[in-house]
Amino acid sequence: MPRMERRADDELALERKAMHVISGEKILVTGVTGMVARPLAEFLAAENEVWGGARFSGSTAGAESSVEEDLRASGIRPVSIDVGAGRFDDLPDDFTYVLHLAWMRADIAHLSEALRTNAEGTGLLLQHCRRAKASLVMSSTAVYSANPDPWHLFTEDDPLGQGPTGQTAQSSPASKLGTEVVARFCARAFDMPVTIARLNTFSGTTSSFPAMHIRAVLNDAAIPAPNDPNPHSPIDVEDMKIQLESLLDAASTPALITNWCGDEVVTSQDWVREASRLSGKQGQLLVSPVPGSPPGAAGDPTLRRSITGPCQVKFADSFARLYEQLTDVQPTKTAD
Repeated sequence: MPRMERRADDELALERKAMHVISGEKILVTGVTGMVARPLAEFLAAENEVWGGARFSGSTAGAESSVEEDLRASGIRPVSIDVGAGRFDDLPDDFTYVLHLAWMRADIAHLSEALRTNAEGTGLLLQHCRRAKASLVMSSTAVYSANPDPWHLFTEDDPLGQGPTGQTAQSSPASKLGTEVVARFCARAFDMPVTIARLNTFSGTTSSFPAMHIRAVLNDAAIPAPNDPNPHSPIDVEDMKIQLESLLDAASTPALITNWCGDEVVTSQDWVREASRLSGKQGQLLVSPVPGSPPGAAGDPTLRRSITGPCQVKFADSFARLYEQLTDVQPTKTAD
């Protein structure tokens, strides 16, 4: 990964402030305890009434879990739901926007349960919230069939239905496709504007995929990869936040389907080398091919760019900030 000049945080903040953000809406974010949903919910809660749906299995009668307390402190109203069971007893049905990110991660032995939760549950939730102005349903680029070219950029029209890879849950391709089909049905059956976003590699938080690689380098642990090179199209959480409004505005009937990926192609080998350079350690990336899996996972951002415009956060900046977070290294301040 080429070394790049980092942009000042205040410069990025001014750019984001100049962009339109959703405000004054009543929004449901499901899977709110997840690594992608929570930062998006916290961002939206600054200017909206945000309800965070999850199972909250750690709660006890008459008491909230620490997670629920933390959500409330962030301005999010936690609500217990079970999408697979269609249990929405405490969930209003007058949300203006719905971000459905809840999903069950499972191995292939539990595919039936994953389909019940991820596919059927999507239908039950969208039926309950069918009065919303728009809904965004999260899918994944794991739905694409393998392409032998590691540098292939998957487009929304590429063949679907690949087998499981070493970097996704075994049930992901089937249950994500099931989720998409049900969401497409709901858009047509309920005349409900829907955007289906196929997320690529999420970056920018300490629970993201690149962060896992940084930790592995710091701990002298081996890192598996399905191929060398192994390209991705990482998107920073800050870009996801400012692209939300455009993706919801683009929701349609029939449903809009778009990749949700960054504009740059970066290999896992690139960022392991960068983590090695920053730490002075030698990252151990082991190539372990998985039969039937794609050697690369990069997505084509063309359609998404036509909706949201270009990404604002460069991967080099995102990765450097992430390394700082994980190592408690303070960023160098630029001179006045």
